[in-house]
Amino acid sequence: MNQFNKEILDALSSDSKTSLKDVFRNQLEQTVNTLLQEELSAVLGY
Repeated sequence: MNQFNKEILDALSSDSKTSLKDVFRNQLEQTVNTLLQEELSAVLGY
C-alpha cells in the first residue's frame, strides 16, 4: 500500500484528526508542485 492509500484510510478512521479533504488537498498540492518543477526544469534546461 502506498502512502496516499494509508493517508486515505487514516482520514476515514473514526479517530482521525485529518479530514479526507485535507488528504486530497495535500496530494493535489504535491502533484502540482512536481509538475511545475518539471516544467521549470524543461524551460530553463537544467
